[in-house]
Amino acid sequence: MKFFLDSAQVDEIEYGLKMWDIDGITTNPRHVQVSGKPFLSVVKEIGALVAGTDKTVSVEVNPHLENHALMVAEGEKLASISENFVIKLPATEAGFKAVELLKKKGVRSNLTLVFSAAQALHAMRMGAFFVSPFIGWKEANGEETFNFIAEITAIRDNFAFQTEIIVAAVRNARQIVDAAVIGADIVTAGAAVYKDAFRHPFTDEGLKKFISFWDQTTYE
Repeated sequence: MKFFLDSAQVDEIEYGLKMWDIDGITTNPRHVQVSGKPFLSVVKEIGALVAGTDKTVSVEVNPHLENHALMVAEGEKLASISENFVIKLPATEAGFKAVELLKKKGVRSNLTLVFSAAQALHAMRMGAFFVSPFIGWKEANGEETFNFIAEITAIRDNFAFQTEIIVAAVRNARQIVDAAVIGADIVTAGAAVYKDAFRHPFTDEGLKKFISFWDQTTYE
């Protein structure tokens, strides 16, 4: 399974690349706003961090756009900045069409804000490189998500679609493991989620005990 970092903060991404060997980056308008930098400036910085690798950076088109032709035009502009960029498009009628048209132009897309298996299926049909079902938002709304991701994975496998599934809006280690057990290709989460997932209180407790035993033992 691939781990993507959901962030537009360059220092976080540098840390994730160095310490966790993250496989890719996903950005969105909120992350860019938090970075405090202009949109094009920060995505160019992020692109430079992974230049010369196969690590992808998902970059979102202007969310105001409602016309597929305008989405395609902006998608082409963004894709020309970096070979690592994958263009994020919303799960709307215009977004689905833009996926198809961009694929014909050789531009990879990430269909985002997916909240139903039917949306994911249509994204795969239209040729999305990635499809991003959101689970954190659904769980916060009291909706079940394990079967949601299982359905999307089964659809992908049943019809041999080449689209990779990014389980997005991941909030904790249990969700990461569930996605892996189901067979999703990728999870994307914030740095704090990964840090919590890689820790366990019993590990800390055990290490303290081992240090105590070590300190009471001669080395030679």
